[in-house]
Amino acid sequence: MTAIEDAPSGPARVSLTFLPAGKSVRVPSGVSVFDAALWNGVPVDSTCGGHGTCKKCKVRVIDASLPISALDERAFSAEQLGQGWRLACMATATRDLEVDVPELTTRPKAATVGVGRQVILRPAVQKRFLTLEDATLSDQRTDVERVLAAIDDLELRVDPHVLRTLGRTLRSANWQVTAVIVGTDLIAVEPGDTTGAAYGVAYDLGTTTAVATLMDLTTGAPIAVASMLNKQQPFGADVISRISSTMLDPESLPKLQELAQATLDELTQDVCAQAGVDPSSVYEVALAGNATMAQLILGIDPEPLGVAPFILATASYADLLAADLGVHVHPRARAMLFPHLGAYVGGDIIAGVLAAGMDRDKRLRLFIDIGTNCEIVLGNGEKLMSTAAPAGPAFEAASIRCGMRAAPGAIEVVAIGDAGMTLQVIDDAPPVGICGSGLVDAIAELARVGLLDSSGRFLSDERIAELRPDLADRFVERDGERLFVLATAAESGNGSDVVLSQRDVRELQFAKAAISTGWKLLLEEFGVEESEIQQVLLAGSFGTYLSARSAVGIGLVPSIPVMRIVSAGNVAGEGAKMALLSDSERHGARALLDEIHYVELSDRTDFNDRFVDELAFP
Repeated sequence: MTAIEDAPSGPARVSLTFLPAGKSVRVPSGVSVFDAALWNGVPVDSTCGGHGTCKKCKVRVIDASLPISALDERAFSAEQLGQGWRLACMATATRDLEVDVPELTTRPKAATVGVGRQVILRPAVQKRFLTLEDATLSDQRTDVERVLAAIDDLELRVDPHVLRTLGRTLRSANWQVTAVIVGTDLIAVEPGDTTGAAYGVAYDLGTTTAVATLMDLTTGAPIAVASMLNKQQPFGADVISRISSTMLDPESLPKLQELAQATLDELTQDVCAQAGVDPSSVYEVALAGNATMAQLILGIDPEPLGVAPFILATASYADLLAADLGVHVHPRARAMLFPHLGAYVGGDIIAGVLAAGMDRDKRLRLFIDIGTNCEIVLGNGEKLMSTAAPAGPAFEAASIRCGMRAAPGAIEVVAIGDAGMTLQVIDDAPPVGICGSGLVDAIAELARVGLLDSSGRFLSDERIAELRPDLADRFVERDGERLFVLATAAESGNGSDVVLSQRDVRELQFAKAAISTGWKLLLEEFGVEESEIQQVLLAGSFGTYLSARSAVGIGLVPSIPVMRIVSAGNVAGEGAKMALLSDSERHGARALLDEIHYVELSDRTDFNDRFVDELAFP
């Protein structure tokens, strides 16, 4: 048989048209709709990276005759399947198709400010207005010598790019110019007096959400802020998924780098446009991000971070330009990246600890950044200890049946009172899902009123009917699984029930057990008791919107008065702002690497036993 006879009879490539954008692409026959969208820049919702576990990559194929997979049957009703709804990762493109892709919320609800400290305004960026003497036959100093002599209080390195236009700039400006200095580098000489325009951008590059703040470096004031979904999200909701994608496909690393850089650049242009600032007047940027995000945006292979013994390529980064992060500001603008304590206690945590003053405050304080990976820091101003706990994706709602990001339509608050249940939905929209804070609320409330036992199991129908007959009809069984209906199909915004499943409860139990095991082991290492904790700081976007009462109720945080539990907000972003405003603060960030003692939980032989003990609700 010849090679031609062995060839498949179908077309080598097929055409896909993605609606409503109308973007048409040609892809090899047999690829999934998800991969076709991913590699052609069409955003499709996903938290598992297209592996068929999250069931969130919902698209509508106009040709409804596309085969139905077993996962499709679990994700959609019979009516929806008949309308052409399919999971993009399960839909195989073997012929030309039109695919309607629901709009992805690219700017979910996020914390853009947080707990911070006052700093002395002493940025690395300086501008000096200079009036120089003309060059003459009797004074034949070079142009650079003339500029440096006018700044004789500093020893500066001259960026080679300055030389390219220096002579023309000096003469066209009649020898009146502004020197732009970042640290010990002379990065530009501008015509005239531009000392009033000096800006920096502080970034918090999170796995889920990125935040950018434009700072006026002459006054120290933030003048614009913007946030958006990290464009890497189709590769998975957590860093492990993104690391895995680079291990499975060598083309993933440059794509992930491109997407991270595009995220920061879009935010940069947004904040500059808001403030009416020319991006070329941004001379420095500061980035706080976890180790994986930092390595991906710089194109550094993250594989060693994902396998034991979890080794960083480097703990700190020197001599970087903003251009290395893909942002279009002044071409010689510098970039400062926060250093990492370890593979899973990264620069975002160092920035948060700096902003919260954990190394200065004499109170015993517990800092918890809750996410897929939970970072915990305990300190009293003299001693600092840290650890990381593998919480999993429950708090991001990635593994939750009706889970979604904190976007319009997400249930974010659940309360059960004597008169029944009330919900608070983002933007007061009809509910279509539940985000992390709503998930914690729902489970805490069910446990509080006794409808969920300490093991995390829903009570029997008979017992529920005795205790809360008003809620009994909300407990149903479908496909052998018990569900609690938060919003019926008639009440929801998508025609489907919004439910909390028994499996969802288990997912949250695993997450809260990992975190509580982490901070309890840290307390033991520190030699203090839970009752001695004077303040708990809940960091990040999730910590901002999490109910302190609910967190205590499920045992996620220490059982202390809720007034001592503070939503610290975007402390990583605050740390990045501080680094822009004060050169001494960034030195303080580097010093934290030596001050914080890291405790590795995976080395603890008792971790698994302790984890099991923490699964129960209080």
